Amino acid sequence: MKNDMRIGIDLGGTKIELIALDHQDREHMRIRRPTPAGDYDACIALIAQMVREAESSLQTICSIGIGTPGAVSLGSGNMKNCNSTCLNGRPLQQDIERALQREIRLSNDANCFALSETIHGAAQGAKLVFGVILGTGVGGGLVINGQIIDGANHIAGEWGHNPLPLLAATDLPGPACYCGRHGCIESWLSGPAMSASHQRETGNVLSAEAIVAAAESGDSLCNQTLERYYQRLACALATVINVVDPDVIVLGGGLSNIDVLYNRVPEIWLPYIFSDEVRTKLLPPEHGDSSGVYGAAWLWEKT
Repeated sequence: MKNDMRIGIDLGGTKIELIALDHQDREHMRIRRPTPAGDYDACIALIAQMVREAESSLQTICSIGIGTPGAVSLGSGNMKNCNSTCLNGRPLQQDIERALQREIRLSNDANCFALSETIHGAAQGAKLVFGVILGTGVGGGLVINGQIIDGANHIAGEWGHNPLPLLAATDLPGPACYCGRHGCIESWLSGPAMSASHQRETGNVLSAEAIVAAAESGDSLCNQTLERYYQRLACALATVINVVDPDVIVLGGGLSNIDVLYNRVPEIWLPYIFSDEVRTKLLPPEHGDSSGVYGAAWLWEKT
């Protein structure tokens, strides 16, 4: 399929973002809309509307790549593992293709993020890249030699639903996770999880953004919450390094904007890694919270 332009779409829990790139990777259009939370049919309709709006403005038919907060089940062809739970069990790819009357390509949003940062981002040139999403949920994507690795079960990189390692007895069984288990990494390291942890320890209800801002202003309780977060993140990423041994780990999502963690976490993770030296780099994304949408656009040429 040859088109003049490529559209990438990031179907997120709070926003749907569209970007249109030409084949020299120059951006020609960007659209953001709030996600119709919990409304599957409205999500399909909004994606189709955004594509029609873009193509009408650009006056061309585009290839379409979409990053989703989950994966396609190899058994049913329906979505699975989405923290936007209205997508689970639904034939998302087929429904979008029906609405747009063409073939699309679809991949996990963390895969798209990792691909973007490998091709033209913080991890450019690295052979083995693990991309991490720390936002409303926690996801991961693996790129080797510039190729997304889906895995035999389409779950490669899904570290967020392993148990957080090295929990204290007082932390067990851990917070409830939407997947039905307790103590998943996502239930400790997502933005809502940071807020919940702060509330458990202090009784104060603050968003993750407010906790970070208060810590920067010298609030000791918020600084303690962040230090607990760094410890947990270091333990969790150490497990990834022990299994995958990436050249680079790139962080994305809203919590990737915490500047301190790029120095603090590597200071903490060494005792948990089975090596006397750790050369894995922990880096912020070059493209910020829009990185995944670039990767979605590149699904047509880079997979």
